[in-house]
Amino acid sequence: MNAPQSPDQAKVEQVKLLIDGQWVASSTGEWRDVVNPATQQVLARVPFATVQEVDAAVAAAQRAFVSWRDTPIGARMRIMLKLQALIREHSKRIAQVLSAEQGKTLADAEGDIFRGLEVVEHAASIGTLQMGEFAENVAGGVDTYTLRQPIGVCAGITPFNFPAMIPLWMFPMAIVCGNTFVLKPSEQDPLSTLLLVELALEAGVPPGVLNVVHGGKQVVDAICTHKDIKAISFVGSTEVGTHVYNLASQHGKRVQSMMGAKNHAVVLPDANRTQTVNALVGAAFGAAGQRCMATSVAVLVGKAREWLPDIKAAASKLKVNAGSEPGTDVGPVVSRRAKERVLGLIESGIREGAKLELDGRDVKVPGYEQGNFVGPTLFSGVTTDMQVYTQEIFGPVLVTLEVDTLDEAIALVNANPFGNGTGLFTQSGAAARKFQSEIDVGQVGINIPIPVPVPFFSFTGSRGSKLGDLGPYGKQVVQFYTQTKTVTARWFDDDSVNDGVNTTISLR
Repeated sequence: MNAPQSPDQAKVEQVKLLIDGQWVASSTGEWRDVVNPATQQVLARVPFATVQEVDAAVAAAQRAFVSWRDTPIGARMRIMLKLQALIREHSKRIAQVLSAEQGKTLADAEGDIFRGLEVVEHAASIGTLQMGEFAENVAGGVDTYTLRQPIGVCAGITPFNFPAMIPLWMFPMAIVCGNTFVLKPSEQDPLSTLLLVELALEAGVPPGVLNVVHGGKQVVDAICTHKDIKAISFVGSTEVGTHVYNLASQHGKRVQSMMGAKNHAVVLPDANRTQTVNALVGAAFGAAGQRCMATSVAVLVGKAREWLPDIKAAASKLKVNAGSEPGTDVGPVVSRRAKERVLGLIESGIREGAKLELDGRDVKVPGYEQGNFVGPTLFSGVTTDMQVYTQEIFGPVLVTLEVDTLDEAIALVNANPFGNGTGLFTQSGAAARKFQSEIDVGQVGINIPIPVPVPFFSFTGSRGSKLGDLGPYGKQVVQFYTQTKTVTARWFDDDSVNDGVNTTISLR
């Protein structure tokens, strides 16, 4: 990573930092290649910023906060309206870049952008979202009201799997609330994120309100410990998320940390068979399984275990190819290291006695022989002590478990340490009501495989999938990015009666 540049490397785009409204070249000596996972082509080189550059980004945000916090809500709202229009205009171009650097199909890349765009659209409702409360005459001539005020410089640390959606979960809501922001995109695929940042500047975000730094652990730690950063939003792995939460919390910051998952789909035999099978296969193998809300476990209840051949047949028909190729269902995983990890976990499943129903290890993609491809892989006979169940594989692997009753299925899901999402497939309203009531998971889908809520609700992962009280969008994120100030006021006319000295704490 620190080797001198070759002549070919010197021709590759050098990703820049955004500090105080200016795109600047980093002075670092540490760089990482951004690699197309289907071809291994180097698309760009991203710098691992120095601590001094992180300090400069935070200082720019701190200066900009002084005036930005007083910018009228209507002005902030209009920037969000312009931003959403620009994202719509340029979404196909951004999707092409996203597909090239991350590996997603073009359709999935456009979906990545659209789910982030929904949050930008919701941010344009800030005029009502940031309203306080008012109560008249709480005591004689006394009114009480609350103000929701911005907290200062905030930061976001985003993962590789959603380089459009997750940044758009973060910086639009933070800045529309009157804060300033330092964004650290994933070092594996920052190019599409930077296109969105460029559009934010074009939409009218002032210099210093939005800044971008790149890097690894050193930059993350610099953000977590910086004295002028008030709040940090993180989405990524459990290991890094736990580190971010602990380190930033120790330094007095608000933190929301959305982490790993092991999402179960419980299938009852009364469910619509065709729709359920299609939903399971799409949610398990879409985006090559690299979604924190992917369905990675199917719990087949009673006679639903007879559906396993249908699941295998549907998964076998999926087309594995480069994300840029028409008709692709499953693209490559993001890196060679990610592929090696997925293959290692598949091997562990075989070694521990699970039955490999569908083997995606040796998939060949003509014209893309160097790609990081793993085909749809299906296990049956899985038990809860196997690594393919206990670990988040983050690849196109679906494991199936079998139980006799809904009660057993609920107990199985609740015993898993993760709580990001789960789904139930059934045509029984009574079963659905029992499931949503008794399941201990933050986000529940009924005949929905990936129950990510729309932005006017809050993302509510729980237990081992989340640290911090508030979610990354919806009403909760307005609470996260603002502080509540309560004002109690009494006004007197010049000729008001003097009530005398009151030495109690009561209002009268």
